[in-house]
Amino acid sequence: MSEEHTDNLKKARARLIEQRRAFVKVLAGPYERGKTEQARERFLDMQTAIEAMNRAQPIEVPFRGGVVLIHPRDPRIQQYLGK
Repeated sequence: MSEEHTDNLKKARARLIEQRRAFVKVLAGPYERGKTEQARERFLDMQTAIEAMNRAQPIEVPFRGGVVLIHPRDPRIQQYLGK
């Protein structure tokens, strides 16, 4: 995965977190029919997208004097982590 792609994932994730915070603010306020339900649905959408971004980002793992970028779901991750 290119460094540019990784940087874009991080930027997109940061934007999603900011959007999620706006929905949290609405959810923390008094109940307003329609507005509260919409905020809850959008919060869940944002959370799902953030979790997908987390899964898409590679992890930097020290390996043999260098660094390896590995996807968190790569079955070899235990090998790189020395477990």
